Amino acid sequence: MGTRLVLVEDQPEIRQLVRMTLEFGDFELLEAADADAGWTLIEEHRPDLVLLDVMMPGSMDGLELCRRLRARTDGLAKVRVVLLTARSQHSDVEAGRRAGADLYLTKPFSPLELLDHIGALLGGATER
Repeated sequence: MGTRLVLVEDQPEIRQLVRMTLEFGDFELLEAADADAGWTLIEEHRPDLVLLDVMMPGSMDGLELCRRLRARTDGLAKVRVVLLTARSQHSDVEAGRRAGADLYLTKPFSPLELLDHIGALLGGATER
């Protein structure tokens, strides 16, 4: 399989949109509905990129998961992180940057825009 991605998103319709967007590329997509399950997937599967919602139920939100990932002392600290969120205020974007996100993408987002950003972050073009 190609590029491994972990999607951590509590809204099933957003997970479905991302899944449908990526199904024609060379991607292996693993999904979690909350940050705790996402953290487990990240540790077990060591993805190339994480797509991460900011506001989720559970013991941590997306910003905390991102901070936890960046605090690692192994290769996981270098995993690319894209925050997917409805929160678009400058302070929200800044909070995402401080947490260590590589990109802050606001919902609703274009599937093609998402593919372009994934390709840019991973150093190559994605197939369309």
